[in-house]
Parts: sequence; structure tokens; C-alpha cells
Amino acid sequence: MSILGRKISLGTPLARREAISFYLLIAPWLIGFLVFLAYPMLRSLYLSFTSYNLLSPPVWIGTQNYQRIFSDPEFWQSLKVTFLYALGSVPGGTIIALALAMVLSQKLRGVNIWRTIFFMPSILSSIAVAILWLYIFRPEGGLLNIMLGWFGIKGPDWLLSEQWALPSLILMSWWSVGGQIVIYLAGLKGIPEVLYEAAEIDGANDLAKFRFVTLPMLSPTIFFNVILAIIGALQVFDVGWVLTRGGPNDATLFYMINLYERAFEFVQMGYASALAWILFIIIMIITLLVIRSSAAWVYYESEAR
Repeated sequence: MSILGRKISLGTPLARREAISFYLLIAPWLIGFLVFLAYPMLRSLYLSFTSYNLLSPPVWIGTQNYQRIFSDPEFWQSLKVTFLYALGSVPGGTIIALALAMVLSQKLRGVNIWRTIFFMPSILSSIAVAILWLYIFRPEGGLLNIMLGWFGIKGPDWLLSEQWALPSLILMSWWSVGGQIVIYLAGLKGIPEVLYEAAEIDGANDLAKFRFVTLPMLSPTIFFNVILAIIGALQVFDVGWVLTRGGPNDATLFYMINLYERAFEFVQMGYASALAWILFIIIMIITLLVIRSSAAWVYYESEAR
């Protein structure tokens, strides 16, 4: 061990004091990690192999919960709904956030006010946002159907319709992209102006500059936002629970809603724990696949040197 160029034996009093100080400083984080993350995860893994209803001790049943899951139609329906939601919300939200960030990165009058307006939905309570959209999606007297009526279009029942309930929630997710916009703005500010100047000298127009300069330089930021958006979409719960609670004919039965109902309505804690671990594995696999694919479309400036 070396301090200021002097080698110190681990058995010296100074080295022991440094070691004690180190462990004391990380103790709050370490205790929090063990108590609030590691133990609950290991406990849920154990419970996933048991039959447990909170009122009696867990009974070991092996892999019966997992076998039951794969023959449960509600599991497949919830998985399908969640994947469809992710396929709609993630690409759409990414495109909208990037487009708005491109506009808000310009030197426009009152741009700071517009940045605040677009960011505010992402910091509001999700329950408050859901209630707001409940009034927007009302079949009779809802703001969206009133606006469609101005053009002679009869609006659908939205959240009450089996066909429109899930698209309604996807549309709602596009409204709360303020967090992504802020990250994209930071990424855009980090692109050197000299690259755009060089592109202009080569005769590149705005579209060419966006394609060959902005997108490659912003690809690490896009990659980061996409990963977070996928993880968030696969764990969506609150808006579906407040607005539709599974929807008509389970049209918006998200995976987390199914898990919540199994755990706290039917009190099947072992089965719900197995559902949670399957979702964890699915998210991990998808995340790893996206990370593996990043070599083909994510550009890091340091790699080109």
C-alpha cells in the first residue's frame, strides 16, 4: 500500500486506520444494499419455489410455480400486452423526444420557457397525470373527442374500447418524454461545432448534417435513453392500474398489474415471486441483446482514434 510515495504495510496502525475508515464510510451504502436490495431479491427467489399466502409459513413446492406460469393464459396475455406497449411507446417516445430536443437546442426566443413546459410532465405525479388523461380520454365531453369533433370525426371510446385502450396508453406515454429531452439536449450540446463546419465546407445540407454528424455523435445518448425506456416500459404499472385496471377483456393487462393482483388480491406470494423473476430474466436478456447490438450502431469518438 502506498501513501504519498511511501509504502505502508497492511499490518501498520496507519493502514488499519485507513481500512477502518474505508469500511465505516461505505457502511451506510453497504447496509442499505444488503437490507433493501440483496436480501429482498434472495428472499423472493426462495419464495418463488414455495407456496406462500402470508398467513402461514412458506411450503417448498419446487418448480411448480414456474410450470404453472407457462400454462397460465393471463401470463401470456400480460406479456403480450406489455411487449406491445413497449413496441409502441419506446420508438415513438424516442423519436418525439429527439425531435423536440433538436428544436429546443436552437437559439429561439423564450426557449427556456418551452424547455420547462416540456420537462414538467416528467416530474409530475404519475397518478395526477393519469387522472388528467382520464378526462382527456372521456368518450363524452373529453378534450380529445371534442377536438376530433371540430373536424367532423366521431372519436372512439378510448379507454373503454378493447381496440383503443392500449393505443391510448401508448399515446399518453409520448407526453412524458421530458427526461429524455433533457438528456438529448445535453448530448447535443456536447457535439463539437467544428464537425458541422467541416460538413458545411463539404457541401452538406441540414439533412446530411443530421444523418452523418448529429446521429453518430448522439448515438451513445440514444443508446442510454433507449435502454432506460425499454426497462421502464416493461415495468409499467401505475397508469394502467389507475386508468383501466386491465382494461376491457384484459386489453391493458400489463405484466406488473398481473403480478400485483396475484400477490395482493389473490395472496399468492410464491407465484408472484416467480412472475417477478421471470420478468427480471426477460429484461436482462433484452438489455443484453440491445447492448450487443450497440456495436453496429453506437459510435464512440474515442474508438475512432
